[in-house]
Amino acid sequence: MLEKLMPKSDEFFDDFDAQCARTVEGAKILHELLSDYRDVPARVQALKDVEHRGDDVTHTAFNRLHQQFITPFDRTQIHSLLSRIDDVLDLTNAAAARLLYYEIDSTRADAAELARLLVLSTLKVQEVVAALRLIKKPEQILAGCKEIKSLESQADEVLRSGMGRLFKSGVDTLTIIKWKEIYDLIETATDKCQGVANVIEGVVLEHS
Repeated sequence: MLEKLMPKSDEFFDDFDAQCARTVEGAKILHELLSDYRDVPARVQALKDVEHRGDDVTHTAFNRLHQQFITPFDRTQIHSLLSRIDDVLDLTNAAAARLLYYEIDSTRADAAELARLLVLSTLKVQEVVAALRLIKKPEQILAGCKEIKSLESQADEVLRSGMGRLFKSGVDTLTIIKWKEIYDLIETATDKCQGVANVIEGVVLEHS
């Protein structure tokens, strides 16, 4: 059982939890912005600040990985988990930044829906990552991973249908290009959530 392999220190799990908390926070800011499109510069800056705090957590965790002899599970898996959670927040921040850089003057319902699915995905990631501390219910963790993958599939569909509506909307080509990039960034963030789920599945299946 994985419990027998655990070091006494919970520092890695604290890092995972802190990363996930920042990621959920960032996804919620993006969703709130796309749902209620005002105070854009201030809210984009707020998300950027969250992303910087997330980077600090990731940097600390990577240093710990290089310095600590005993780790709770395989170092490669820990590195992948840290990297993919970090990627989710980076992509979330990138999507928000484009709203400001591209001088987007109003939101679109499909963008808000993608952000909503991203919030749900990050919350589920937070849940399954927290459950790694003590794997006593592997079936529950694997079920959570399945939910993350389902959310990613939903985001794929929203992206496809949203792009169809965008092309039919009559907006100019430059606006289409801007929104396509924003849609893609948010959907790719949900892809990275699925990547987190894939790593967790590997850990659970190897050690439970």
